[in-house]
Amino acid sequence: MKFGQSIREEGPESHMKKTGTPTMGGLVYLIAIIITVLGVALFADRMSQEITILLLVLFGYGLIGFLDDFIKVVLKRNLGLTSLQKLIAQIVIAVISFFLLNGTEFDTAVYIPFTDFSIELSMLYVLFIIFWLVGFSNAVNLTDGLDGLVAGTASIAFAAFGVIAIIQEQEGIAMFTFAVAGALLGFLVFNKYPAKVFMGDTGSLALGGALAMVSILLKQELLLLIIGLVFVIETASVILQVGSFKLRKKRIFKMSPIHHHFELSGWSEWKVVTVFWAVGLAAAVIAVALEVL
Repeated sequence: MKFGQSIREEGPESHMKKTGTPTMGGLVYLIAIIITVLGVALFADRMSQEITILLLVLFGYGLIGFLDDFIKVVLKRNLGLTSLQKLIAQIVIAVISFFLLNGTEFDTAVYIPFTDFSIELSMLYVLFIIFWLVGFSNAVNLTDGLDGLVAGTASIAFAAFGVIAIIQEQEGIAMFTFAVAGALLGFLVFNKYPAKVFMGDTGSLALGGALAMVSILLKQELLLLIIGLVFVIETASVILQVGSFKLRKKRIFKMSPIHHHFELSGWSEWKVVTVFWAVGLAAAVIAVALEVL
């Protein structure tokens, strides 16, 4: 069907050679994850509310990304879904997730990592879930600008939460996180530089939403700020760049998200990706170690 990626003109000129690379590859690993998780959960009689919610978020956010990609790539309408349409759809899925959680004895407090402090949000927790899912789905989407960058950093983040899930004896969540990490490592074989296929919004939105929901189910919401440090930095760079330009008419970075800044500073794409992987791995190891200890 010639699912070729159109490279945005305002990006680095070196990326124009990627035009036409097959996209929507997220479909491949999303299908693999869903089949694996459902198959194992049903076969082992381990289907649970947590797995249902995780699959709902993964599928729901993946569907939003798929519709956006499909409109742009197949129907040849460059804008895809509007920002408002995507936002509304993301909020709806987050609200549905909250009500599914609210049907159980779910703890609506947000705990401060490495301390005994917590903040009870009660019904306001629905606003937190909306902010967390929408925020991180878009954060991962922003990060998806270099070959293999998200596939590598997301697999590290899911694996880190998988370790925490095992420690908490949350077998269903652990199974889900390692299924995602494994699928991403398989996809990385074809997505690493030079990429033979891109994941598209189909994959990145699904990963961000699912990662946020994993942190919520494990009651390690704020720990995601450390485990997902690369995604946080990428998003912050965009916010700072836009804010600086609007207020001072000056740019902080040569281009945002920040991975493009390093590219334009002379780093090769592969160097940027491997350094960001290393940062993500170091942050994840430190976060898990401190949480366990």
